[in-house]
Amino acid sequence: MQVKVDKDVCGGHGDCIMTAPEVFDFVGEDDVVSVLISEPPEKLQGSVREACEVCPTGAISVSE
Repeated sequence: MQVKVDKDVCGGHGDCIMTAPEVFDFVGEDDVVSVLISEPPEKLQGSVREACEVCPTGAISVSE
């Protein structure tokens, strides 16, 4: 699994951070989410998929 966040689309809502804090967090002062682990291990992939679904702006993309 490969995870990406489109920083131009991210609204900084933080829903992904609440869902998968091991993978997403705010880094820097730009109020957009960053990916901490771009290729998360299998044990985190379910929460990453859920984070992708709950993102209100659709900024998260996942490729298998």
